[in-house]
Amino acid sequence: MTDTRAPAELLQAAADGDRTAWAELESRFGPRMWAVARACGLDATDAADAVQGTWLRLLQHLHSIRDPARVSAWLATTTRREALMIRRKEQAALPSFGTVDDADPASAVLEADGSRLLWKTVSTLQEPCRTLLKLVATDLGSRQMAMRLGLPLGSIGPTRARCLEKLRLLISPQETAQ
Repeated sequence: MTDTRAPAELLQAAADGDRTAWAELESRFGPRMWAVARACGLDATDAADAVQGTWLRLLQHLHSIRDPARVSAWLATTTRREALMIRRKEQAALPSFGTVDDADPASAVLEADGSRLLWKTVSTLQEPCRTLLKLVATDLGSRQMAMRLGLPLGSIGPTRARCLEKLRLLISPQETAQ
């Protein structure tokens, strides 16, 4: 059973030590945080670090969030910052051989445009495809996806395959038009 309290109420309850409120915050906002971290180009391990770092920051700032009703936006922004910090640290650790491929602005623009088009197309899909594909991007396991979508565990793979095929059919005409 999900908690129907508003985000600000959940935040206050978590600050007061309510473990169910904290669990609900994780359940409600965790998938979006994972999606943000993965959208920043992190692999699953680094994304986990970014999400965990964000939860730690929330714990540190539980009593000082300016607008508790917008905790979702705060978590997304903080996750993005954590993810970008991890990426910067990784890139700084890589040896430089004088190539400029990583700094190609045209590639960055094309990649961002492609990503925006992908998620815009995903948002046009019907349920459960729209939510399932967002959960796939967060790297949740099949068991967690089945629980969140209220589907039998054995149907996640076939449903994911059908959803990806629908997405492919929607994207193919867009690619040929470009």
